[in-house]
Amino acid sequence: MLRTRLQPLHPIAWWCWAGALAVAAGRTTNPLLLGLILAVVAWVVTTRRSDGPWGRSFGALMRLGLVVVVIRVVVQVLFGDRVPGATWFTLPSIPLPSWAAGVTIGGPVTAQAAIGALCEGLQIAVILACFGAANSLASSFRLLRCVPAGLYEVAVAVSVAISFTPQVVLSIERVRDARRLRGRATSGLKGWRGLAVPVLDGALERSVALAASMDARGFGRRSTSPRRRRVTAAATLGGLVGLGIGLFGLLDSGSATGIGLAVILVGGALVIGGLVSAPHGLRSRYRPDRWHVAEWLVVVAGLAAVAGVVATGSNNPNALSQPLYPLALPAGPAIALAGILVATLPSAIAPKPAPVRAKLQEAVA
Repeated sequence: MLRTRLQPLHPIAWWCWAGALAVAAGRTTNPLLLGLILAVVAWVVTTRRSDGPWGRSFGALMRLGLVVVVIRVVVQVLFGDRVPGATWFTLPSIPLPSWAAGVTIGGPVTAQAAIGALCEGLQIAVILACFGAANSLASSFRLLRCVPAGLYEVAVAVSVAISFTPQVVLSIERVRDARRLRGRATSGLKGWRGLAVPVLDGALERSVALAASMDARGFGRRSTSPRRRRVTAAATLGGLVGLGIGLFGLLDSGSATGIGLAVILVGGALVIGGLVSAPHGLRSRYRPDRWHVAEWLVVVAGLAAVAGVVATGSNNPNALSQPLYPLALPAGPAIALAGILVATLPSAIAPKPAPVRAKLQEAVA
């Protein structure tokens, strides 16, 4: 079936692409590779995000990632292990009792400790940016329409989580405009203190309202025997747990990649079996999302980044980390760099999103 001119890319394809880049970022602390992943994600978001309310999630999570980096470095400087190396400066230290062994307050801060903490914080920030890209590129409302009926209970709960970030961005703009009209501060500590409670309350209220509306419309509702429901739920839950364990194995560069892939395959088989055995409720779908060649190419582009990082880790594990002893510039492994650069293909092969009118934005939000 051919794609229409205004039909956007399937939301699951965007989430698979962003998740693959997050896996690649989770396996390396090399700032060169992490910076390249961040640049690739930012470029694709810039060229292919929609002007809908969900398209503004990337900037919010980028700022959150910057806060994470600062917190990680500050915690290392104040309370981290006093690793040997070139001392930058020394903080006043407080002696602790013997039962608090391994914990320090103050002391000498070395370049190795600060740079290592910076790379670890950058890794978390890039992973957050990847999921921010998924939120910006794929509408959470379209994503929920793709959830099978067998995952009805999970979908209602997940709808609150994945729609929370876009709703926070919209709530910040609304509350800030209201405070500005009333002549109140909208920036600085005083402004953010007045924004926090109404923003979080409004975003959570809208997310819960979305889940309630899905429940009221019978989203994914079905009638079947209790035994079949229990078997389906057990298979699906077991498969999701297996997928989580397998993904953790892939993200952990110290674990065996083959075992993680095997657990993912077993978990995926259980999830598919549970979804197949679940009875499908009757749901009307208006313009359902189709899976075309472009979706496969986007997923493959994301997997190319993972393959490049995994191949580099198998041949030269030291290339995936920042060298600290001795302190030197990070390596530039060609295979990993090439795989990450392939992940920019969605900016050329993915269809451009259709413009969303302001009236439609308010209706969807």
